[in-house]
Amino acid sequence: MKISSMRYLVHQGFKGIWKNRMMSFASFCIMLVSLLMVGISVLLALNINRIIGGIEEKSEVVVQIADGISDADREQLKNNIGALPNVNTIEFYSKEKAWQNMMENMTAEERALFDYADDNPLPDTFRLTVHEIKKMTETTTQIETFPNVETTRSPTAFADTLISIRRVLGIISGAIVLALIIVCLIIISNTTRASVFARRKEINIMKYVGAKNSFIRIPFFIEGMVVGVLAAAGALALTKFAYEGVYAIFNDDFTLWSVLGVSNLYPFEDLFPYVAASYAIAGAVIGAVGTSFSTGKHLNV
Repeated sequence: MKISSMRYLVHQGFKGIWKNRMMSFASFCIMLVSLLMVGISVLLALNINRIIGGIEEKSEVVVQIADGISDADREQLKNNIGALPNVNTIEFYSKEKAWQNMMENMTAEERALFDYADDNPLPDTFRLTVHEIKKMTETTTQIETFPNVETTRSPTAFADTLISIRRVLGIISGAIVLALIIVCLIIISNTTRASVFARRKEINIMKYVGAKNSFIRIPFFIEGMVVGVLAAAGALALTKFAYEGVYAIFNDDFTLWSVLGVSNLYPFEDLFPYVAASYAIAGAVIGAVGTSFSTGKHLNV
């Protein structure tokens, strides 16, 4: 195809947007809302998954060390535990430090009960975090086989609950996003079909004078792509505004939310390139292909 012909078709595509501005505006609104729903659903699913991950990182395994072992044996035990593939961090927590912290958190009346205690009854411990919370039970079982380990304490029930919540939320969010995508495609297809139907006479005339199918489709293709990109830009702006508002609310009280792991929400700056690219590609492809396919029925003259 000649450059002059391509330039003419591109011009016709842009001209068609203004000429049929009401239908183009309807397509723009439908695509904007559709992209916005799918985008927000995906961002919500990503952040819920990250919140659960932040809570998982706070889950500790406490390993009680046998009383009276030497420093060398304790260091060897630490190395053995640290060598396990699922162990992320490990920290020694001495009985003296545990005793001091316990005293600091007691009232004067409670501390008086321990005034006559001859020995520190608390044990030395290791506190460790794991890479994968779903393997916590397996990891604690391995640790219990090491010499000089008295007992282990780990929130395995809590870990199992988090794993179940993550699995259920993953299924639900995936189903919601899939349903929204299907609904959006149907609505957009119907809208573009209505836009093409309004110009069926124009298409038929072009066919009668000998225009090829590709020559007729290209302006619709360009028109749909431009409307899709504009809708993507609008959806991106609204998503940014809504997301940053929610992000600001969740980070107002850092102390409260950090305990729950919510401080680990993704900043929009980190997601912006991916969201912008996804919106632009989805808007352009859906708009262009949807509009182009909708001309097929009217090309069979």
